[in-house]
Amino acid sequence: MIVLGIDPGYGRVGYGVIDYRKNKYRALEYGSITTETNGYFPGRLRKIECDLREIISRYDIDASSIEDLYFNNNSKTAIKVAEARGVILNTLESCSIPIFEYTPLQAKLAIVGYGRADKVQVKSMVKSFLNLETMPKLDDTTDALAIAICHTHNCRFNSFVEKK
Repeated sequence: MIVLGIDPGYGRVGYGVIDYRKNKYRALEYGSITTETNGYFPGRLRKIECDLREIISRYDIDASSIEDLYFNNNSKTAIKVAEARGVILNTLESCSIPIFEYTPLQAKLAIVGYGRADKVQVKSMVKSFLNLETMPKLDDTTDALAIAICHTHNCRFNSFVEKK
């Protein structure tokens, strides 16, 4: 199963493409789509779409998993991230890629076994699952890989439950 994990944003969109077969993980590609900080906002959204389509074109993706939004304070930022997330969801849908959504708590639970795990614990487990020599520099990328791994855990659990 090839899964595209996405951590949405508008300045930076973390992504990770993983291959999960026979209980083994392999990172195929990961990184961040970045847009110019002071750029024209609709142009930034267009760049996210174009870059995401380019990533999708390189793989036969079985599913996508995207992080649900969670915001405390800044509603202006939340609205812009929600708009970028809408572009991402539309792009995935138009490419006929099944979309699954997970909260950060669900991802931490799947990766570390504890929903309140910190970034260091998540990074360490992502590195371990994917057998990476070095960790991605950006948290957005790590979060995207974690959300992709989370989906594989969810699929394994659901197929186990359905067989009973």
